[in-house]
Amino acid sequence: MPAHATNANDPLSRERAHLSSSRAALRAMRADVESLDIKDVTANWVNAAVLQRQIDERITALADLAHTPLFFGRLDYLHAPGADQAEGAEGERFYIGRRHVHDADGDPMVIDWRAPVSQPFYRASKKDPMGVRTRRRFGYTGGELTAYEDEDLTDTAGAEQASRLLQSEIERPRVGPMRDIVATIQPEQDEIVRAGIGGTVCVQGAPGTGKTAVGLHRVAYLLYAHRERLARTGTLVIGPNRSFLHYIEQVLPALGELNVAQATVDDLVAHVEVRGTDSPAAACVKGDARMAEVLRRAVRSGVTMPVEPLVVVRGSRRWRVPAYEIEEIVRELLARDIRYGAARDALPQRIAHAVLVRMEAAGEAPDDRVQDAVARNAAVKATVKTVWPQVDPAKLVLRLLSDADFLAEHADGVLTPEEQAEILMDRPARSVRSAKWSSADAVLIDEASDLVARTSSLGHVVLDEAQDLSPMQYRAVGRRCTTGSATILGDLAQGTTPWATRSWTEALTHLGKPDASVEELTQGFRVPREVIAYASRLLPAIAPELSEATSVREAAGDFSVRSVPAGSLDATVVAACRASLAHEGSIGLIAADSRIPALASALAAAGLPFLAPGEETSDSARLTLVPATLAKGLEYDYVVLDEPEAVVSGEPDERTGLRRLYVALTRAVSGLTVLHASPLPGALA
Repeated sequence: MPAHATNANDPLSRERAHLSSSRAALRAMRADVESLDIKDVTANWVNAAVLQRQIDERITALADLAHTPLFFGRLDYLHAPGADQAEGAEGERFYIGRRHVHDADGDPMVIDWRAPVSQPFYRASKKDPMGVRTRRRFGYTGGELTAYEDEDLTDTAGAEQASRLLQSEIERPRVGPMRDIVATIQPEQDEIVRAGIGGTVCVQGAPGTGKTAVGLHRVAYLLYAHRERLARTGTLVIGPNRSFLHYIEQVLPALGELNVAQATVDDLVAHVEVRGTDSPAAACVKGDARMAEVLRRAVRSGVTMPVEPLVVVRGSRRWRVPAYEIEEIVRELLARDIRYGAARDALPQRIAHAVLVRMEAAGEAPDDRVQDAVARNAAVKATVKTVWPQVDPAKLVLRLLSDADFLAEHADGVLTPEEQAEILMDRPARSVRSAKWSSADAVLIDEASDLVARTSSLGHVVLDEAQDLSPMQYRAVGRRCTTGSATILGDLAQGTTPWATRSWTEALTHLGKPDASVEELTQGFRVPREVIAYASRLLPAIAPELSEATSVREAAGDFSVRSVPAGSLDATVVAACRASLAHEGSIGLIAADSRIPALASALAAAGLPFLAPGEETSDSARLTLVPATLAKGLEYDYVVLDEPEAVVSGEPDERTGLRRLYVALTRAVSGLTVLHASPLPGALA
């Protein structure tokens, strides 16, 4: 690696000059957009507002982030790539960065990492150089280009060597929200990132394999490759909780993508205010896919067959439709299995058509306007109201969960009497507003709502930490991408709900994407080797079918497991946090939820300020106190794990508890200290 130099002939100086020129070009691109005058190009104020919003978004996307490298790599091709490969490519050298930058003549100075010509930066090797002679990586310190490293891909005699700059970037201390991994994407990750939009991809990823980052970068890639399509249909990232979403929310904007919505599953199904909680047993029943059939029966239960003929009066004529004919129409609509609301809307038109047939037989020539008028006739409306009444999804679910007879009628042969008793409300609520709905209840209401009226579909959905969803939650997510595709991210070993996914095949079926491809990432880049090996002791007990994760990290990491006297556990934990703060980067103190109040008091008494999950770390506030139930998906440079046995015993069953412990053990990037007063769980011994 060359030493720093100021000589203009020095390669590092030339690269710094290119960086400076590229930043100037980016500022010029932004200035060009800022100077646009749209007064004479818009027909009305609506068009003007839409265009101005697009211009504002473009200005934001072209921001020059001082501490974010504009480019991180360079490709020197043996020959110029074909014109169909490159983004305006005409030469043999391309700088690879987070976004496209061109000079005043339109020639590229930095190529977007998502462009086809950039792909060899991630996938080329000495075995398959993909036309590349030299791959150069750049090292930065605080936004300043300080080093470079070359890899000669034509030297087939030499062995593949790990990049020191790549390793240092992976291990760089992290403070603040999650960073993008655009400079460190590995070949197996890149294959997933660049998978086509036509199919759904499920990524089974061990801790530290970067599955979350892969999912986010896949969104960025799809927006680049299919921008117009996704601009129409929309994209959505679904995470397990607000803390997690806050942690990842800066990744896509750093890549120039500003219009990707983020939500939790609870946000998607927020038809009612959630104020109650279910027992694990009740939540399991409510989350079971069999509830979809119970709801389908309940929604249609109000449909009744007519017993009286329908008489429509128009002028001096009376048109009679017998009850049996209306019954035939109703039964046909039921057999078509279309949405309840769509069928209800079709019923008056079908009845009106029956009347028009009689008019034509009598010599009249009615048109579509007459049919619409008949469909709005008071007698027709009254018949529809009686035969096919409207359904309020929340009221229907409330009745189902509070009326034992109603539930028994529609759950017959689907749920056992014991399961029905488990989900019945102890005290039936008087109204939808007064009911203490649980999260699982909200999902049932969402299912009922979709049975009444179709849920709108998006173009692409990313679902992270998917292993914790119930079958009914999968159905709720699947409704949001029925006509689009999805990226499903998770780790079966980290399933920490009693209803956690048993297999991806089962989960993808509930999602409505049974043909999705399943990719497995087992090489970790974040978690130190010793840490992942220690955590993997739990795999035989929590997910015996999974391959043991490995780590490509050369550094073993700081790792220790210490037993301490019960009376000194809090003090020892505080001391360990203080020692961790002597290092660079973020610190996470992870503990069972029941231990959080005691540890918060101990930290406060010791004068150590701390944050809650979701609050952004900074150079002055680097310690976060993390309940074990909120640790999933988060990463810290150094982790202090308090009392593993308390983490396990805080869950309703041992397997779930051991999975929760597995999550807690794998949050560390550089070091892990495990402190315990109680004996360690047997699976760790």
